Amino acid sequence: MLVPCFCLFFVRFCSFFFLVFLVCFKGAKVPVLPQVFNDPIHGHMEFPPLLVKIIDTPQFQRLRNIKQLGGGYYVYPAASHNRFEHSLGVAHLAGEFVRSLKKNQPGLLITDRDILCVEIAGLCHDVGHGPFSHMFDRMFIPEARPDLKHETASIQIFEHIVETLDEDKEDEMLSRLKNLLNGGEEDAEGHDLHFIKEMIIEPTEPGKYKGRKENKHFLYEIVANKQNGIDVDKFDYFARDCHHLGMKNSFDHLRYIKFARVCDVKEKGLQICARDKELSNIYDMFHTRSRLHQKAYQHKPSLSSRRCMITEAFLKANPILKISDALDGNGDVVIDKYTKLTDDIFGEILNSPDSGLDDAKQILNKIISRKIYKHLGMTKRGTEEQVLKSTAKYHVFLDVLLSGFKTLTVFRFKQSCVHQVSDFLLPKNFSEEWIHVYCKDPKNVAVAKKSFRKWCGKNNFLLPPVNNMT
Repeated sequence: MLVPCFCLFFVRFCSFFFLVFLVCFKGAKVPVLPQVFNDPIHGHMEFPPLLVKIIDTPQFQRLRNIKQLGGGYYVYPAASHNRFEHSLGVAHLAGEFVRSLKKNQPGLLITDRDILCVEIAGLCHDVGHGPFSHMFDRMFIPEARPDLKHETASIQIFEHIVETLDEDKEDEMLSRLKNLLNGGEEDAEGHDLHFIKEMIIEPTEPGKYKGRKENKHFLYEIVANKQNGIDVDKFDYFARDCHHLGMKNSFDHLRYIKFARVCDVKEKGLQICARDKELSNIYDMFHTRSRLHQKAYQHKPSLSSRRCMITEAFLKANPILKISDALDGNGDVVIDKYTKLTDDIFGEILNSPDSGLDDAKQILNKIISRKIYKHLGMTKRGTEEQVLKSTAKYHVFLDVLLSGFKTLTVFRFKQSCVHQVSDFLLPKNFSEEWIHVYCKDPKNVAVAKKSFRKWCGKNNFLLPPVNNMT
């Protein structure tokens, strides 16, 4: 037993000194190996050197300080996970998915360049998120700067990362991306930079892709699926959010990846499809999504109220802290300022001695002490003006919540099996919008709720509970 161990030690010892000799006396470079990240959700994730270069940039590292669920941490104590680990997870699953397709369907002619581009898109798809994630993107920006989407910010930051990475002649992909960024020409395989950017955000003309030819358009469905919304981005946050929220995740994304195939769908071209035997797993996906929206993302009394309060505090602090200055006059990202824009701004407001921030500080202190705005009830989209008119004098405000997928089509390998889908389990509507009504002034909660109940009864809406004042 000692002899094999000694031999192994001797071989490694000799290999080490051989590398030292090459570097010191021959000027050779030690080959850069993939790096392994240990993740509580996906286990050991291996990334190629180029992805590690991107991960090590300040623009990507800032995601460590942006929580995945935004204000959800103030409702769920364990929801402390961040956009950094989510982005790593999406990149890992994107690589696993496209490699699975390559292995099972060699005729698709998926190349190593395709795989690397898909992994980069998965890694950088959320790099443009602002403080508290979607609160900043969907609530603060529309008020402060309505001309920017976080996906656009992701592309601008990705371009900056490609521009500023150190020159590395050994890294062919990095050199190629820099060349394309500076106006280089595409080759027979396509235009990699366009391909990555189109996977992060869809082109102005849907389906008009420049990065890859039509026979590889199915690759656009892996990171952000514009066909039906089923993609590795959701696979990761379903699993990760459930883990940190203490909820069961009944959807098996590894099984979905294992059995997914690319099929030639009539009049739609090549698409990623699921087999008929995967229907129950897809049902579980819808069930998991529904539970996450009900219990976490759209937690009516607590999370939505805190999200609105943080937005209000940021808007009040904006004239002093110049938060919106991270976006220039054209709505583009100012890289140096945006890189510093994280959840830490909450503490900056809370601990600032500036008297100009007192109003914002008062709102944030209410969140800390759990004195949140009271939830009166909810109604369907399209009734906002009527609700505000009936409750105008009670300091009422509204929060719009949207959730859902695009229409889902399930296929076998050769023929459609839509007729086998259960009408009972598969929803007829794949997205919905609700208006949640809150009251800021605790003195007016009872009378405001009475007024809102009266409006609901008059308009045949479900009445909120009488004694539910939370």
